[in-house]
Amino acid sequence: MMISFFISSLLFIVTLHSQAAIPQKWLFTGSSTVAPVAAELSKAFEKKHPLLRIDVQTGGSTKGAIDTLKSLNDMGMISRKPHSGTEQTLKTFLLAKDGIAMIVHQSNPLTNLSHQEVQKIYKRQITNWKALGGPDAPIILVHKAEGHSTLELFLKHFRLKRSEVKPHIVIGDNEQGIKTVAGNPHAIGYVSIGAALHNISLKTPIKMLKLDGITPSLQNVQNGQYPLQRPLYFVYKKSTPLIEEFLSFCRSHEAHQIIQKFYFLPIH
Repeated sequence: MMISFFISSLLFIVTLHSQAAIPQKWLFTGSSTVAPVAAELSKAFEKKHPLLRIDVQTGGSTKGAIDTLKSLNDMGMISRKPHSGTEQTLKTFLLAKDGIAMIVHQSNPLTNLSHQEVQKIYKRQITNWKALGGPDAPIILVHKAEGHSTLELFLKHFRLKRSEVKPHIVIGDNEQGIKTVAGNPHAIGYVSIGAALHNISLKTPIKMLKLDGITPSLQNVQNGQYPLQRPLYFVYKKSTPLIEEFLSFCRSHEAHQIIQKFYFLPIH
């Protein structure tokens, strides 16, 4: 009987070990704002689990939420609060805070826009920079594509209807928006503060404009003075021990350093 018990115990241990040694693949989908930092966090976590591979794909917050609800991913990324309804059934993990900034080319002399001026620009009631104290040149509107939370928050904050905005250029993620504005001295767009600060640190020729006199900075997001800010979330449907370990890692000092590298405010 002792031999039988020993063999059973040994088989149980071997089974556990073999399960732990099975390679795993995770898929994260969603927000293009969260994706770059999620990719770096994933690389760091993979080093702790050599058999784990995490694929991070963008497509917007709406895609991240829908994919999670349909069990098409292991983790969704959204840069807004979950919408009411089915999204509220998802488990959430608040990763960091960010804001949305108006950006123009570095050569543009403007430093500030009021709430009303942004409204008029995107309604094409102001169409030339000269009306705002800038150069005598047409304003080129850069706008976000549907499915991106940056678009939703921008429209909501400035009380704009989708039908009122007739952009010259429609872009997807933050990097596309930044590249477009950096390549056009007369363009204006709106992107993640974190993405803008990261690119400015790399000498990309863009600058952020104050909004009603308030600088779009991490400090002003942190203290609540900057009005156009948002949470960055991971959302998921089912929890596993490894998922919980990953989320705990995201609260670590190592993870916070990664998050701060992308100019987001980590949650402690």
